Amino acid sequence: MELKPSYKRRVSATSYRPTLFGRQFGIATGHYLASLAASRILDAGGNAIDAGVAASMALAVLQPDIVSFAGVAPTLIYHAKSDQLVSLAGLGWWPAATDVHRLRAVGGKCVPEGVLRQVLPAAPATHIEALKRFGTISFAKAAQPALELARDGFAVFPLLAASLSGDAASYARWPSSAAIFLPGGTAPQVGDRFVQCDLARSIAGMIDAEQAAARRGRSAGLQAAHDYFYKGPIARQIASFHAQEGGFMTADDLSRFEVPVEAPISTTFGGYQIHMGDVWCQGVSLLQAFNILEQAQIGPMAHNSAEYLHLVLESFNLAFADREAYVGDPRFVKVPTTGLLSKAYARGQASRIERSRAFGRMPLPGRPDATVAPWIADSAPVREAAPARDTIYCAVMDAEGNAYSATLSDTSHDVPVIPGTGLVISSRGSQSRLDPGHPAEVQPGKRPRLTPAPALAMSEGRPFMAFGTPGGDVQMQAMLQVFLNATHFGMPLQRAIEEPRAWSVNFPSSFVPHAYVPGGVCAEGNLPAETLARLRDMGHSVDVWPVLPPPGGGVCAVMRDAQTGMLQAGADPRRECYALAW
Repeated sequence: MELKPSYKRRVSATSYRPTLFGRQFGIATGHYLASLAASRILDAGGNAIDAGVAASMALAVLQPDIVSFAGVAPTLIYHAKSDQLVSLAGLGWWPAATDVHRLRAVGGKCVPEGVLRQVLPAAPATHIEALKRFGTISFAKAAQPALELARDGFAVFPLLAASLSGDAASYARWPSSAAIFLPGGTAPQVGDRFVQCDLARSIAGMIDAEQAAARRGRSAGLQAAHDYFYKGPIARQIASFHAQEGGFMTADDLSRFEVPVEAPISTTFGGYQIHMGDVWCQGVSLLQAFNILEQAQIGPMAHNSAEYLHLVLESFNLAFADREAYVGDPRFVKVPTTGLLSKAYARGQASRIERSRAFGRMPLPGRPDATVAPWIADSAPVREAAPARDTIYCAVMDAEGNAYSATLSDTSHDVPVIPGTGLVISSRGSQSRLDPGHPAEVQPGKRPRLTPAPALAMSEGRPFMAFGTPGGDVQMQAMLQVFLNATHFGMPLQRAIEEPRAWSVNFPSSFVPHAYVPGGVCAEGNLPAETLARLRDMGHSVDVWPVLPPPGGGVCAVMRDAQTGMLQAGADPRRECYALAW
């Protein structure tokens, strides 16, 4: 029997999955088991920070090819009771003994693979600091899901299987890595149980250290878990391996590491204040793009029209030209952050965009506050831009008004596992440069310029949206398009995440060999054909990708409805992302 037209309209879906609504909490992470881990914590009375930390540690176990338990974990937190919004700068720095001349001798123009590209592990300290300041539970409770997943295993999923298979030759270089990632000598297949026994023992050791100190109180227990990693058995194993393999990292480096707790940087757009980590990461580029688009007045433009996407792409081309010229660890580099984020500067940048013609190559950087750029890129063009696969994201918001937004990362195929620990120490040195004078140039004690950059948008002093994604240089571009889909174009959150995207590669990649595609644009294949044709007419070099490709990001978001107070959660079907709400 044919359905009546009115009924057809009533039941038609606008997205592959529904937007989830809840009164008590909203969760969106890069893997369904991590989302369930967060829900276990919330159901037991924990807050969004407790749940976020639990999910983040679980994600490091679930996606060990591109996230490390001992990797990076830049985190934004809003704590309702204290009305604090902070950035935990979860990024390690180069060891004190780092020898730049040696890196150049071994790697040429690029930081070489292996122990020489490892920077101090920031994630464990970041998670423990979040629990100390804003959480309510023990490290043991927060780490229990990660421990179970490492000890008992989980089913290999398609993205993990493809990654391990594709990098099998890289993992085979180190016996400690091959034993975990190539069990039995081959990459595991979809559905196989993936176990990480050594990592489970490392987590259990931190839990045991906490429990031994618990009689002195919760804070002492958390500190004991931190010290077990950074001053105890794990630190000794890391330092010993580096000494054996000719690496730079020492026990003294590890014992001195504490995660910086900072004020985030921010801008306003459409009545929202959007917060990011400071210029040790690329978050400033997202804020600049928002500012430029505000000045360009996208209001009347149709969603995903060529005219709209042209402005989005060109805004990022300008922002990333500035990133290449100015942005680096602010403890070592004088970054004109105030100028980069000023509305007046954005007005001038917006005026550089021609409405019907693309730049065709990376534009020259701007001059915020009349600053002369210390670095002008001269990277050689390449035919293809290899998208980054690394990184995963976690967002949690609760009924009390707390919000947690974290982007976890670090690849395991390019550096060895520390034998006996199951840990891959942060490989993020890959994002540093060996070019003298570059703002991201390697220096002892300096941080690489990080691509992972979570966001937290506020409205009227309360969290509005926690959002982020994996994807390297795609991250900021995917996040902006999702945010505008939900706010400017009024889409339900899940649909806003699923809509097709386009992203620029018209700037030096953050990853080796740091080359770029002049005028390059990647566009998902379900964008309208007339849009793609018009973009080409404007001078963009458009490369059409499949529908919902994993390299296009895995955006997760939790959003609060200001009128109803309900929390909405959405997760990207481009990867194994999953949302929950209650």
